[in-house]
Parts: sequence; C-alpha cells; structure tokens
Amino acid sequence: MEQNQKIILSIMYVCQIEGTKPIEKIKEKTILSDDEIKSKIDELVKNQFLEEDENTLTELGRNALQVVLAGGVFDIIHPGHIHTLNSAKALGDVLVVVIATDNTAVKMKKRKPLHSQEQRKELVNSLSMVDLCLIGQEGDIFKTVNNVRPEIIALGYDQVHQEKFITDGCKRINLDARVARLQSPIPESSSSKIQKEYGESIHGI
Repeated sequence: MEQNQKIILSIMYVCQIEGTKPIEKIKEKTILSDDEIKSKIDELVKNQFLEEDENTLTELGRNALQVVLAGGVFDIIHPGHIHTLNSAKALGDVLVVVIATDNTAVKMKKRKPLHSQEQRKELVNSLSMVDLCLIGQEGDIFKTVNNVRPEIIALGYDQVHQEKFITDGCKRINLDARVARLQSPIPESSSSKIQKEYGESIHGI
C-alpha cells in the first residue's frame, strides 16, 4: 500500500472514532487534489480496505493499520513528553493519546492539575505527532482501550502501570495488544518538578 493510501486510511480510522467527516482532514494532511483524493479512495474501496460508503474501514483496512495508544495527564507539556510521544508514534501508523480526567489526574498526581481536561486535550491535539486525543473514562481504563482497539499500548518510563495488568485487561476485552515500555533520555524532565521549582509563579508565565 502506498504512503498516501495509508495516510487516508489512518485519517478514516480517526474520523470513525470522532464521528467527523474525513475529506477536509485528508486535504490538510496531504498535498493531493480533490480528484486525486477521490481516485485514492476509489482504489481503497476496490481493494476492500474501505466499505462502499467510502468512510468506514473494512476489517482488512483496519488490520492494515498499526494503532498505538498512549496515556497520561499531560498538564505541563515538556521535552520528556515530546520525546515519549515521538517514540510512541514511531511504533505504528496512528497515535492515539488518552488524557486523564481531572478527577483521575488528582488521584494520580495528588494535586489539582493547572489545566482542565479540555485544555489538556487541546494542548495534546496541537502536537504534530498526535493523530487523535481523547479524554479517558473514569473507573475503567479498558473502556477507552476497547474503543480504540490498539495493536500497541505505549507506557512512559515513569508510568506506574504494570505490563501484566495491561495485558490481562486486554485479554478480558479479547484484544491482543503488545505493551511497549518507552524510555526517556531526560527522565529528570517532569511536570511535577517544573511546578515544584516554579511554584505558584508558574501561573503567571
């Protein structure tokens, strides 16, 4: 499959989850003309990667994509986040990032986040390597995992989730996903450290 077709399939996958129309996003992500986009979509339908509605991935089309799922609070975006997300995206075709809800963020960080979950979603969505950002569901992380159905779940170097907990949870939803533990070249870079060093003054930056 050529690169532009893979990009179109990736966008179709993202738009299926979002419930949005893919054509404008395809125009943004490629330099294809309207006629070229139509031709590529026709080919994908002909080769049974897309349904006849030209918007829905077939099982073959979905299996052609490697979807990577990463998660976190992402309250203060710093170099460690950028490296981790770039590493996660390099593992597959589509990077989906799940943002912790405000309540979950408080439980994880023992403090109220500086930014609301909607603001954090907007921040992460603005990063070029991220294809889709979702706000997680409280109580059961595997509800979101089941919605995304990733091939790979990427964990940051400092995330407390144990690989066995993730793999066991995936088995419960009949998902055969690989867990990848990512390393950071700058582990000293963290949101907590930044907030500790700047204190309340960070609100005025």
